[in-house]
Amino acid sequence: MLLDLALGTGVGLFFFLWVMGYNVLPLALLGGLGFMIWKLVIQRQVLKTTGKGIQISTTSIDFEDIGGQNAAKKELQEALDFLIYSDRMKALGIRPLKGILLSGPPGTGKTLLAKAAAHYTNSSFLAISGSEFVEMYAGVGAERVRSIFRRAKECARKEKKSSAILFIDEIDILGAKRGSNISHHEYDQTLNQLLVEMDGLGTEEGIRILVLAATNRAEALDSALLRPGRFDRSVKVDLPDKEGRLAILTIHTRNKPMAKDVNLEKIAQETFGFSGAHLESVANEAAVFALRNNVEEITMLHLREAVEKVMLGEKLDRKPTDEELKRVAIHESGHALLAEHLHPHSVSQISIRSRGNALGYVRHYPKDDLYLYTQSMLEEQIMIALAGALAEEEILGARSTGSAGDYEQALRLVEKILASGMSELGVIDVGNLSADQRQKVTRNILNDLELQTKRIIQDIKTVLIQLSEILQEEETISGEKLRSYLEVRIA
Repeated sequence: MLLDLALGTGVGLFFFLWVMGYNVLPLALLGGLGFMIWKLVIQRQVLKTTGKGIQISTTSIDFEDIGGQNAAKKELQEALDFLIYSDRMKALGIRPLKGILLSGPPGTGKTLLAKAAAHYTNSSFLAISGSEFVEMYAGVGAERVRSIFRRAKECARKEKKSSAILFIDEIDILGAKRGSNISHHEYDQTLNQLLVEMDGLGTEEGIRILVLAATNRAEALDSALLRPGRFDRSVKVDLPDKEGRLAILTIHTRNKPMAKDVNLEKIAQETFGFSGAHLESVANEAAVFALRNNVEEITMLHLREAVEKVMLGEKLDRKPTDEELKRVAIHESGHALLAEHLHPHSVSQISIRSRGNALGYVRHYPKDDLYLYTQSMLEEQIMIALAGALAEEEILGARSTGSAGDYEQALRLVEKILASGMSELGVIDVGNLSADQRQKVTRNILNDLELQTKRIIQDIKTVLIQLSEILQEEETISGEKLRSYLEVRIA
């Protein structure tokens, strides 16, 4: 933008002086020399940065090495068959695919799928991040786009392969909607060049290039990039379900010595919402715990400790006072007992050891992965969230600031009830509710659920006090041990 302004001003000044009768030849020579120097500087910068961030590798990763993404793998393999059987596709008049977009949360295996795609199609593999294309110098990003496509063809020829896969990670940085970066037109110029390069794919004989891109913000991409003829397919790479988590854990523990008591299916059940990266970290942290304990095998205890660390963070050195510890034990016992009352066998572990930002926690695991919730399910989750503060109030006479996170969770669940048309207002546009209306219906829902929760806590008050005392002594209680205590009423 500044360059365009400077050039326009210079040309205007040149013609003004020429019309006024001045000798503009020295000015023209000086301007030409300056332009040549600028061009050399830009070219040098392009040459310096063109290869920056590009990873060229011959990958041995196969689709069998990736667990938990069966649907994504199947869809991707079907799309890649267009590249493998290109002659058959050409005979049928099918145009080649130019791009495949992998979208999904971070850590779900998008990069691994791209590497497996290169192995599956016997293609050269080049990887680059979207941020590597954007520079402060005008024209550098566009030149880098041209260069990476040339580089892909050169690598394929060098490796004597007929195709190359160009993987662009974080493409939302490069391919954001045009006009979203008003102060920096270099973004738009770089995206325009990518569109031009993708339009040219498949129009010439020789090396076939397939662009694979990954993003966790597909909604931010420019519509011109997503239209057929550029990114022809969009493959959703979502968080794995229970079977997928079990497959991922099996892959990441196959090179580790596991004890006979290890049950990976239970760990898979307890890690709802974990990505592949989280599960790999669980397996690695469990091995670290085994090393710290100077044992030769990873046990179930190590794996559960690893799940807690990945979920909540490392243990804190700071120890609460005896009074704080008592309050935390009562708080967590309230959560745990109400959860067991509403959903038997749902508590995995209770702890009052400080981890991350939590002084204590109750870990739950569902019998099945649920993606749809009824009104009663949401209300029961709210009651479990409120139980900690209400247990403190019932036994100690007052609530504490430790319930702030529970209230935030409860309010988010109330918002789901409102948005799903499950409140007394029925189906509404939540955005059109006034602050007073929203506050009134939220308060009504929470008041009703607080009363129900209080009645349950009052009924189990004796058990709650006894459980909190045991928790203060042992610090951590497993779900199995909790249920055995409840069977004998902690007598």
